[in-house]
Amino acid sequence: MSIYITELDSRFLDFPSPHEALEEPNGLLAFGGDLKPQRILAAYHQGIFPWYGPGDPILWWSPAPRAVFNPKTFKPAKSLKKFQKKQQYLVTINQATDRVIELCAATRSAEETWLNTEMRAAYQDLARQGHCHSVEVWDHEKQLIGGLYGLSVGRLFCGESMFSLSPNTSKIALWYFCHHFNQCGGQLIDCQVMNPHLASLGATELKREDFLQSLLSLREQRVDSHCFHRQTLSLSDQEPQ
Repeated sequence: MSIYITELDSRFLDFPSPHEALEEPNGLLAFGGDLKPQRILAAYHQGIFPWYGPGDPILWWSPAPRAVFNPKTFKPAKSLKKFQKKQQYLVTINQATDRVIELCAATRSAEETWLNTEMRAAYQDLARQGHCHSVEVWDHEKQLIGGLYGLSVGRLFCGESMFSLSPNTSKIALWYFCHHFNQCGGQLIDCQVMNPHLASLGATELKREDFLQSLLSLREQRVDSHCFHRQTLSLSDQEPQ
């Protein structure tokens, strides 16, 4: 059985509809094109993202269902609250984005080599343009020990990857970011495809149509202007400890 997907024309930024994505492999939509910032942004505004392995062309995906977090209802485990209360790690936003991207790549397993040199450079370019953002967790010696990064699309944040060099630090980054993003008016965090780790953190799934409807609305809205300024993140007095 032959599988046919669209080859992108490098002269244009058009993508096929996400509804045309394959069921197997789940979400494969197109191949080719490039990783220029304008193409990646056009993709994310349609619920599409790049992912490909060594020796593959650039592959574009829009899987269903979609794994998401609701930042308003995200609840960290009691054990994580207790852990952070004891450790008091510093959490910041947009203070080491290039480094976070590099560490996300460096801590992948041998089977997870999608965050290659070209992909890292593309998201670092997007960071310099103000579209890609990171959350950092620092120990008491000011060493970067955990974090995450992704793209902002209006009131939707498209999470790309996270890393931990010490126990629980990616979870702390997600917890603090959910709180901060909610305070800024953010409404949804896209995690792409569900896995056991995301499920353990409380991620849920949206049907393709529901995700795309949310995206259509949220991409046209804006979070508070200070949301992605370089700053230290903290929990408000209302946040249970």
